Amino acid sequence: MKVLATLLASVGLVAAHGYVDNATIGGQYYQFYQPYMDPYMGNNKPQRVSRSIPGNGPVENVDSIDVQCNAGSVPAPLHAPAAAGSTVTLHWTLWPDSHMGPVITYMARCPDSGCQNWSPGTSAVWFKIKQGGREGTSNNWAATPLMKSPATYQYTIPSCIRPGYYLVRHEIIALHAAWTYPGAQFYPGCHQLQVTGGGSTNPTNLVSFPGAYKSTDPGVTYDAYKAQAYTIPGPAVFTC
Repeated sequence: MKVLATLLASVGLVAAHGYVDNATIGGQYYQFYQPYMDPYMGNNKPQRVSRSIPGNGPVENVDSIDVQCNAGSVPAPLHAPAAAGSTVTLHWTLWPDSHMGPVITYMARCPDSGCQNWSPGTSAVWFKIKQGGREGTSNNWAATPLMKSPATYQYTIPSCIRPGYYLVRHEIIALHAAWTYPGAQFYPGCHQLQVTGGGSTNPTNLVSFPGAYKSTDPGVTYDAYKAQAYTIPGPAVFTC
């Protein structure tokens, strides 16, 4: 009975988290990396536009390189073409209602040869393009809409950025356990774009991951069970 209880508890933990399952980019559907299928496909492993993730669990060390694109993340072989100024739709697996928190999206310009052989390391290359936190002191968070099917999130590629290859970092920060764990839980994932059109702007106010957040930031140590204003961590959102 103890073994059965342990197994059931493990299943509950697995079901309690999430990741981006698929996306619509440039009008095309893309299945994202499937952590419970892709590693076991051998020579038939699908080629993706999203970088690998180990599962649906969190990164808990804000100072780890894992906070960038998730633990063990490696570049993907493909890029999704999309026009500057267009909207990308991401579909999460259903997000648990106990995991309140902000949803944040960054971009980083890859080399002119593409993102398929490049990772930023600890360089300051990331600019924030969208963020959402808490509506006042209500129970409505940016993550709240993802708690109901179809768990959809959208971001817009800045219309003024230079055409080329870009890495997108998208995350939910779960604050449900801020009072029991040493800080928040991070659920990042990255996907690769080939941006067409656009302008000639090179965004400034760039940050690194790790580095953009500190374990002492108010947006990381925040207790989501208190009625208080929330400050989203990281830089200001880039605008054209």
